[in-house]
Amino acid sequence: MPHKKSTILRFFGSASCIIHLGIPMAQVAKWFERKFDFSFPVELYPDLCARLRGTPARIEELVRGCAGERMVRAAEGKWSAQEHAGHLLELERLWMARVDDYVAGRNELSVADLSNRGTFEANYNARALAKILADFREARLAMVDRLEGIDAALFGCTLLHPRLKEPMRLVDHLFFVAEHDDHHLAIIWEMIRE
Repeated sequence: MPHKKSTILRFFGSASCIIHLGIPMAQVAKWFERKFDFSFPVELYPDLCARLRGTPARIEELVRGCAGERMVRAAEGKWSAQEHAGHLLELERLWMARVDDYVAGRNELSVADLSNRGTFEANYNARALAKILADFREARLAMVDRLEGIDAALFGCTLLHPRLKEPMRLVDHLFFVAEHDDHHLAIIWEMIRE
């Protein structure tokens, strides 16, 4: 009997369907294969700020009550769910640096370490999950608070994204960060419900 694709599959179109405990599930697409459409109006920046502000609560809710051994379990060469949470924390410095790039009027956004060396070297599995989540909450709220103090006109300003090689408005950057958050939350969700 064919399975219906879930709502998440319809929303993320390119995701493939896998069956988990008889329930159709989305397989999270690879981040570097994602394509982004930044054709939405700049006036959506308050919505994106609210979405970014909500990520700490969403990840806390997602992992609440999850056994520690499940959070640090990983397939060989892959990150654990806890390391994915740590990766979100790790990237807060980059996201804030890019906000600063817009404020300073630079020509290009700060470059990311595409090898993710910081996440690998941080040994997040040896840290307390509560501390990772608290540090992420503090860093994310600092960024959103900074955004709330920025002149609204700046959200439409563009800088070149170094990997995508396309101009990105500040509002696009916020969308990019929110999508990156959701990408890792989806992976964590898949990992801890196995």
